[in-house]
Amino acid sequence: MQSPHRTLGPSRRTLLIGAGATALTTAAASTLPAGAATAQASAATGVAPAAVPSPDELPLTGGSEFPIGLFWPPHPYASTAQRFAEIKSAGFDFVISGNYAGDGNIFQYQLGLARDAGLQMLISDDIQIRNMSRWFSISDTPTDFLSVTPDEARALYIRARDAYGPFSSLAGFNFYDEPGPGWFGSLAKAVAISRELAPQLLPYINLFPSDDPSYYRSFVDVVKPSLISFDRYTLLSEGREDTNYFHNWAIVRDAALHGDIPAWTFIQTLAYNNHREPTAAELLWQVNISLAYGAKGIQYFTYWTPEAARGEGFGPALITVDGKRTPRYDAAKTINTTWLHQVGRELKPLVSESVVHANENPLPNGTVGFTPTNLVQAISGNSLVVGTFRARDAASGDRWLLVANRSHSTRARATITLNNQAVASAGIFQPAKQTYTPHRTDSVAVDLSPGAATLIKLTTN
Repeated sequence: MQSPHRTLGPSRRTLLIGAGATALTTAAASTLPAGAATAQASAATGVAPAAVPSPDELPLTGGSEFPIGLFWPPHPYASTAQRFAEIKSAGFDFVISGNYAGDGNIFQYQLGLARDAGLQMLISDDIQIRNMSRWFSISDTPTDFLSVTPDEARALYIRARDAYGPFSSLAGFNFYDEPGPGWFGSLAKAVAISRELAPQLLPYINLFPSDDPSYYRSFVDVVKPSLISFDRYTLLSEGREDTNYFHNWAIVRDAALHGDIPAWTFIQTLAYNNHREPTAAELLWQVNISLAYGAKGIQYFTYWTPEAARGEGFGPALITVDGKRTPRYDAAKTINTTWLHQVGRELKPLVSESVVHANENPLPNGTVGFTPTNLVQAISGNSLVVGTFRARDAASGDRWLLVANRSHSTRARATITLNNQAVASAGIFQPAKQTYTPHRTDSVAVDLSPGAATLIKLTTN
């Protein structure tokens, strides 16, 4: 049996989150409640297994708005009403706490700022939540090393829920960043406790980048999460791409469809060891490739720039270490407010049916080449990534095509030939008006700037 403390190896997010955790863990462990107190808490809440809520019933995954979030927000000294308004102005919906915010008073202060700015927060609480989901496993055997009992875990969760729950900006808790598969059994218990005690809150877990399908499929089957989130940063130094980026996305997409849950991802905003600083087109490209592969939520890594003392060679993100906006802040604001929110509202309720690469030879690892369908007969011209989506009502024959430029550096011009015997009408999505412009049904010519995409709706006969 694999140890629950084994991981797949550290990543940038793990290193950022892990700072300072040991001292907090020690302090929290010394205050775990006695058996009588936990028994009382358990009796008050009940112990029956909680039903798995639909993603439609939870913050961020529910509703019509496409969730756009950020990791590494302003540090506590920079957490002001103006800074949180700046986040909202850039089109963000939620914040994952971090950047040295580890104290309950700081979390409450930031939750108040988020509430006033119209933002939601996922709290990374090291003293309560992480002691039941990350630093200790949950075990019925009190003698297990570095474990808490289910009753102790419930008591820890109740403390966090009661401390932060009064804030309407609380979307949920960040349980674990990048767990190894040995943690899945314990995380399943933690997620079940969350659903038992606060079914209205989102239990959030982000996964490693991996080329192993069993890692993500096991996570879905064992933990029964409300969503599947992962990070993989594809923009490498010297203009290179991670050759397995698409493969990883295809695996995550498959796992999300298997569990009928949303898939979220992170996009790279900064340079760090062996990774380059993205251009505005490369930010947009990451977003649109992710949408084509079925993403139902986008998160930015990072918003505020981690300081140099962390030793990872972090370059400027959207906001510099000393609080200045970079060109990527403006680029992200444009993407979020003029495209991603609008197209996201269209795509969020749809089901990813397929994703193909057209006019690309050789095909990247893990990708599928275009072949004609009953609706799309041919795609000619430059390379595209095309995600096809259907309504959740499988009886509907209508389809949506998210057509993304495969390149983040050159323009793409292509023609999509439709089967006008099957397509009754076609429409091109206009994000500014949130409407579709009618288009003839024989073919659609696309002209996409680097990293850009368009959405086409096909109504069938």
